[in-house]
Amino acid sequence: MISLFRDRALVLSFLSGLLLALAFPRVGWSFVAWFALVPLFSVMDKRPFASGFAAGTTFFAVILYWLNIVMTTYGGMNPFFSFVAYLLLVFYLSLYFAASTWLTCRLHKLLRLPLWLLLPVVWVAAEYLRAHLLSGFPWASLGYSQQGYLSMIQAADLFGVYGLSFLLVFFNASVAAGWRAARAEKTWIPAWSPLAAALLLAVANGAYGWHRLQDGVEERPRHLSVALIQGNVDQAVKWDPDFKRATIDHYRWLSLAAAEAGKTDLLVWPESATPFYFDPREPLLAEVREIPRATSAQLLFGAPAYEVENGSVRYLNSAFLLSRRGEVLGRSDKIHLVPFGEYNPLEKVFPFLDKLVHGVGDFSPGSFKPLPLEEGKAGVLVCFEAIFPEIARNYIRLGCGLLVNVTNDAWFGRSSAPYQHLAMTRFRAVENRVWIVRAANTGISAFIAPSGRVSAASGIFEPAALRGEAGFGARPTFYNRWGDGLPLLCLFLMSGAWLVAEWGRKKQKSRTR
Repeated sequence: MISLFRDRALVLSFLSGLLLALAFPRVGWSFVAWFALVPLFSVMDKRPFASGFAAGTTFFAVILYWLNIVMTTYGGMNPFFSFVAYLLLVFYLSLYFAASTWLTCRLHKLLRLPLWLLLPVVWVAAEYLRAHLLSGFPWASLGYSQQGYLSMIQAADLFGVYGLSFLLVFFNASVAAGWRAARAEKTWIPAWSPLAAALLLAVANGAYGWHRLQDGVEERPRHLSVALIQGNVDQAVKWDPDFKRATIDHYRWLSLAAAEAGKTDLLVWPESATPFYFDPREPLLAEVREIPRATSAQLLFGAPAYEVENGSVRYLNSAFLLSRRGEVLGRSDKIHLVPFGEYNPLEKVFPFLDKLVHGVGDFSPGSFKPLPLEEGKAGVLVCFEAIFPEIARNYIRLGCGLLVNVTNDAWFGRSSAPYQHLAMTRFRAVENRVWIVRAANTGISAFIAPSGRVSAASGIFEPAALRGEAGFGARPTFYNRWGDGLPLLCLFLMSGAWLVAEWGRKKQKSRTR
């Protein structure tokens, strides 16, 4: 252990991971991300794989500490196995950092291309792979650190969150390159020219953001009066049959109070707000259907559902829409399920995992089904679907003029996770220039404008009936049309560079024989 901390490269890599974590909520020092990776990039050529792994381990260990709360307090998992699972995930995610630094150094050695040019390409390609491989987990992608600067995130309507990740890595790599060149006493003009380019790009990004914010991106000709109902139902009793009626009575009272405060077009309850399956035989369902009639508002709420196909039952994590008369207008099912939370992907390989993770669900994925509001179609993002850009984008491409995020962040406890979750959701509004209304069981419920601005938000672990106006309609954006073109281009360039480098290495090797 002592020798580990005597290794300058590893110490600086650990420092980078820690600094980078400070740029994310709940600390949220967004400015730190502009230099957090400089220590890592300055020494990574000494230990290409180990340095990236060290930085990644520190970063993800700090960012994801709340997973132990989820698995032990609410998942009923043994603390030892919870910690092991937490470390395994941290180590897995750290491999993307390690692969980025190792491959960058490898390409630098074989192709003689500068590190500051290679790093942003390889890093963004790795982030994209992390978001898609093994179900995908794009939590805390680098670009999300800038949620504190409204003008800086506006370019997400061009390149998504990956554009900001590219810019931040380019900036950090340029500073590191200049610093190393200065220490080597090289001519200062060529040494710092990459940083000048990075500064110019950062200023251009900020100027674009300022211009977009002056351009009325939040204005819409049509609006809805929405009430977000935050029940704050304790996760420990949420599924207890003895508390079903109390839960519905609680949501009824909050909904009536919200409707009495003013005209309400839409009531939104959180994910799994009704603690029972949406089944006509359920007595309390009739009482739920009375609430739209009593409030003269449409009601969108989360509830588990099931359907029978060819004799087998499929369980779904769904959201239902009721008309003002209590009629069922539609159902939208969760598409991207949580591994080990809503299904066990390794049940056949490791059947004992079903016993380790208490209460693992057995849900099936749904498909894209917009819900027909009176004003037009709405896309529903259930829980952590809001961190996947492609899901929100697809709903907008299907003609949705509003995104509704229903979630239950009670699992996270009083940690930084609810704040991180909200920060990532804000980017979906910018990417698609659409309003997002977000109802969370224990918070944070929020109205998110197409600029990413949070116009109103609740606290956590308190009941609330948050009222506000949401514009209806999405504006066309470059990102919505072309999607993740930037990370795909980076992936293509990275793969091409690797093939060229390996071809050159083998050719050189054959000549020396």
